[in-house]
Amino acid sequence: MKQKTTGIIILAAGSSSRLGQPKQFLQFNGKTLLFHTAEQALKITDHVIVVSGAEPIGIEKQLNSVVNINNENWEKGMGSSLRKGLKEMLLLHPGLDNCIVTVCDQPFIDSSVFQSLIDQQEASGKGIVASAYAAISGVPVLFTSGYFGDLLSLPDTGGAKMLISTYQHDAAEIPFEKGAIDIDTMEDYQKLTEGL
Repeated sequence: MKQKTTGIIILAAGSSSRLGQPKQFLQFNGKTLLFHTAEQALKITDHVIVVSGAEPIGIEKQLNSVVNINNENWEKGMGSSLRKGLKEMLLLHPGLDNCIVTVCDQPFIDSSVFQSLIDQQEASGKGIVASAYAAISGVPVLFTSGYFGDLLSLPDTGGAKMLISTYQHDAAEIPFEKGAIDIDTMEDYQKLTEGL
């Protein structure tokens, strides 16, 4: 039986308007949040794509070893960036079995979370495996290839959570309690850094 191939899409297109500066470039433990996420993803697979938008040049400089796709329509919504990332992923890796969708503002993401998604998919046989935290099912989330069409059909303002909700009968979860910690405001970032 051939080994399943997994791609990871990192959504990093937003302008961080609530924060007042690009969250992708915030420093935590000596690295930017985006660099850390990409570094952890690359421990799992070399099929990693970052979707930029508001800060394409800064992201390109940070991640010279990762494919960076600029979504010029990023302001339309996350669904727009997700579709763009998956289209590029499937062009580069047409035989992909799974795709993990993640974001760059969860500072406690690490490769073990991505690996747990893959392991749970293999154990459960489910088509979707989400991360569970704060009483929700969210990102990072793994989709098997049977859901690529649904992802490519998402509306601009849609996202992975829409599909998790729609296909609950075919979804499993892994625990990722620290996934609830994300950076949307400067207060969030101050709490994070003061907790070190």
